[in-house]
Amino acid sequence: MLTSKQRAQLRALANPIDTVLMVGKGGFSEQLYKTADEAITARELIKGKVLEACEYSAREAADTIAEQIGADVVQVIGSKFILYRRNKKDPKIKLVK
Repeated sequence: MLTSKQRAQLRALANPIDTVLMVGKGGFSEQLYKTADEAITARELIKGKVLEACEYSAREAADTIAEQIGADVVQVIGSKFILYRRNKKDPKIKLVK
């Protein structure tokens, strides 16, 4: 579970990164989960966006993807969301306590 200080730190780190996940009218698929898992394993922190054609809200998408890949939802604003999962073998982000 992330603390508010850790969430703030992760939000600041996410500002300059590009959006790597797009959830569209196809909704959720194994390919989307696989892409999210690979991206978060490599980066620990990823941004996603829910397109207008999607029937799900950004909160629903973030929660569903996070549950499938074992990540934490850092933030959801509008159509965008940020997910975090610590890489146990090679951590890239050192969180404040």
